[in-house]
Amino acid sequence: MEKIVISESNYQIRKARIVRTKKLTPLETLFEIVLDGDRSLDHEPGQFIMVSLFGIGEAPISVASSPTMRDSFEICVRAVGRVTKALHALDAGDEIGIRGPYGKGFPIRIFEGNDLLIVAGGLGIAPLRSLIQYVLDNRRDFGKAHLLLGCKTPQDILFADELDQWRRRMDVQSEYIVDRAEQDWTGPVGLITTLIPGVHLEPERTFGVVVGPPVMYKFVIKELLAKNIPEHQIILSFERHMKCGMGKCGRCQIQNIYTCQDGPVFRYSAVKHMSEAF
Repeated sequence: MEKIVISESNYQIRKARIVRTKKLTPLETLFEIVLDGDRSLDHEPGQFIMVSLFGIGEAPISVASSPTMRDSFEICVRAVGRVTKALHALDAGDEIGIRGPYGKGFPIRIFEGNDLLIVAGGLGIAPLRSLIQYVLDNRRDFGKAHLLLGCKTPQDILFADELDQWRRRMDVQSEYIVDRAEQDWTGPVGLITTLIPGVHLEPERTFGVVVGPPVMYKFVIKELLAKNIPEHQIILSFERHMKCGMGKCGRCQIQNIYTCQDGPVFRYSAVKHMSEAF
């Protein structure tokens, strides 16, 4: 398995500034960030960064915007720990530190010319947003695009305004489902796997891209295989708990691989034997 080579510059913390925040849900906030010197992050969709709050600590967070957004980048942060909760207390103008980008992103060049079935569960839409934006910004380079999104409740849906925009596009097929909802919800209720059988696709030219909670993976993969999508064309992102981002601490190790360097993006055919991964 090919390893990512990290340059010396990626070990260094770069100063950055928050330029905009947007509350998405009570737990999730979108941050737009600019690096000092107005430099581009130069990431790939699917990569992550280490966000540092001076005097508090750092946390690994996926980049949620496309690399076609050159002057700044965005991250979607859930307030669940000391660093992320402290980050939620910041606002436009506040300074943070950035290391990265790290990891192996989605295989964009291999996707080109093929169809995509993108399956997002909950917060999994954040790293997939980077891929979706890239595909839409380079729409002629890709075939059909299907987006399936599942959340616990309608209140948990992230990027609701953008999802509505994508839904109105003629060149993207989008469906959303929630586990449970009140009576004012007019969309489908149930598991995201119930949406997959209804997608019409050509399996030999379709890549299934899946990001979501661990419990979701084996059931979604089962449905993708039932659609005859080859194992090597099923792409997964394992956003496990990572600490250093450089393969030094071992917190993200799955058997003989380090998620932060060998991943977080993997082909299903390469990891299907690793039960711990699921």
